[in-house]
This record gives sequence, C-alpha cells and structure tokens, in this order.
Amino acid sequence: MTASAERPAPTRSSRPKATVRIGDRVFSLATLISGSLILLVLVLVALFLIVQSIPAFTAKPGTLPDASKNFWVYVGPLVFGTIWAAILALIMATPFSLGIALFISHYAPRRISQVLGYIIDLLAAVPSVVFGLWGVLVLAPFVQPFYNTLVTHAGWFPLFAGPVSGTGKTILTAAIVLAVMCIPIMTAVMREIFLQAPRLHEEAALALGATRWEMIRMAVLPFARSGIVSAIMLGLGRALGETLAIAIVLSPATVINVFLLTSTNPNTIAANIALQFNEAQGVGLNTLIASGLILFVITLVINMLARFVVNRRKAFSGAN
Repeated sequence: MTASAERPAPTRSSRPKATVRIGDRVFSLATLISGSLILLVLVLVALFLIVQSIPAFTAKPGTLPDASKNFWVYVGPLVFGTIWAAILALIMATPFSLGIALFISHYAPRRISQVLGYIIDLLAAVPSVVFGLWGVLVLAPFVQPFYNTLVTHAGWFPLFAGPVSGTGKTILTAAIVLAVMCIPIMTAVMREIFLQAPRLHEEAALALGATRWEMIRMAVLPFARSGIVSAIMLGLGRALGETLAIAIVLSPATVINVFLLTSTNPNTIAANIALQFNEAQGVGLNTLIASGLILFVITLVINMLARFVVNRRKAFSGAN
C-alpha cells in the first residue's frame, strides 16, 4: 500500500479558505453605495416633483397660466410638441447616424476613420446654446427660401401646408437642430457596437462570396440590433430634454398642430420651463414643476421600453 493511498482525504474544514482582499471589499462597497445613491437621488427627485405638483393638479379653473381650465389642458400641447419634435429629430438623425457609423467602422481607411471618430466625439461635447445660436442665425435664414419652394410645390400635403414662416423659425428647423445634436451621440454608440461585431462572422460571410454590404447586413446589423436601439433611445432622451436650443430657435405657441413650416408651432416642455421659470410665481411655478414631472415620467417610460426591447433582442443578436 502506497503512502498516497494511506493519506486521508482532505475534509472541507481542512481546505484553505479563500482570502478576501481589502481592495475587493472596498470596491464592492463603493459600487453598492454608488448604485444606492443613484436610486436615492432618483426617488428624491420624483418625490420633490410630485409634492410640488399637487397644487397644479388641484388648482381651480382660471388660476393656471394662460387661463387654462385645468392642468391637463395646459400641458397637453407641450407634451405633443415635445414628442413631435423628438420624433422628427429621430427620423432625420437615425439614418445619418447609422450611415456615418458604418462608414467609420467598415468603409473608411484607418486614418480617416480615426479623424472622423475624433470629430464625432468633439461634436458630442458642443454646448446646446451653440447649436441654438447656429440654428437661429444660420440655419433658419438658409432654409426659409427652401420652405417657400416646398409650400409652393408640396403644399397639398398636410405637413407642408402654408402659410410659411417668414423667419424660418419653425418646428422643422428646431427638429433639424435637434437631429444635428443627436447625431454625434448616436453615431458614437453605433460605431462602438459595429466595431465589436465578431470578426470571424464577417470573414466567413466574405469567404462565402458576400459583398461588403451583404456581410454587414448578415453579420454586423443582426449583432448590433440591440445596440442600435440603445443609441436611438439615447438620442431620443437628448431630444426630449433639450432646452436652450429649442427656446432659441422655435417661435412657440400653445397649439397642437402637425404643420412643419408655419409660424405657429407647438412648444416643448423643457423650453417652456426655461422661458417661463423666471417670471413664474405661486401656482404658475407649481404648474411648471408639474410639467417637469410629466417630462420625467415620459423619459422614464421611454427608457424602460428601450431596456425591455434591448433585453429581448440581446438573446438573438449574440451580444450576450
């Protein structure tokens, strides 16, 4: 009988215990505290908005701004304008962001793609007031003659019905500014997702005779689908919460309409708060806070839907 056979098997109590390093404990505690603080801040903000919004919800007719019958009559056009401007911006920004990201990641030479990547990252850091000034001083006068031509030849279509604005400060101009602001963020996210596509899948598609576009359509886009949704939702969040650019570019009114080229345009919640906050008092101030609560709820619901879509598509994209 050998010595190894006579040696008793180590019991669970005799095995060396794994030592937990102090750095691991500190890092774990720090992450727990950080996550808890984010949740706490979110809850405190929600509570503040709810408490300060109660006077606006219960206000008597005629005491609200614009002599509105109730809060929902006041906030309805603002909700419409916020969502309408954001949708228009995403319709314009999404294809541009997708094309730019694909060009940087799969078509442009390495040096050009690096330069374009730096430019996109710099554009994402430009303050919104700069985009607003560009929109009102450069873009609006530039597109106003085009608006006249569009109304003349396509005025039969409801969205392009006249009379056209003489200054170019319309909801379409504001949406273009929002699209320009959303493109850098969406492009940066999509670019990183496209670069993470499995290289073996791309090479396999090319080896089977696929063109570059076919390779992208079969190997890259299915993998990046959840990331594309995330990028679009980030752009939507930027468009929903934008304040100064809309306040500078748009000529707002308390209306609900879908006309893109007229001088009567629906306002957004964020821009309305920025324009009215300094002069608001009493119930008027509570009304602005209540409209901020509505924007908070809209943004939260959209982010939850985006997370739901991303989690559903993740299993089919290979991103997990």
